[in-house]
Amino acid sequence: MRFEYDNKGVCSKKTILELNDDNVILSVEIIGGCDGNRQGIMALLKGQKADEAIKRLEGIKCGFKNTSCPDQVAQALKAAVNANK
Repeated sequence: MRFEYDNKGVCSKKTILELNDDNVILSVEIIGGCDGNRQGIMALLKGQKADEAIKRLEGIKCGFKNTSCPDQVAQALKAAVNANK
């Protein structure tokens, strides 16, 4: 399943996810934001269960913001898992 999420409150604009039927992350593409961080997040998440990634990423903040690019990936994953039910 392919899922697109419009990020909110961060430099990156969009997260595009691909999950299999068991909610294992097949691919992550983050549009915009810091290139190195983006590449690191994408590489680390591939092959991981969505629920585990959500636990690790949700709530991470960037500076004084209430969210971050990793937190937005967690929000995208939550939305994708709900849509995949």
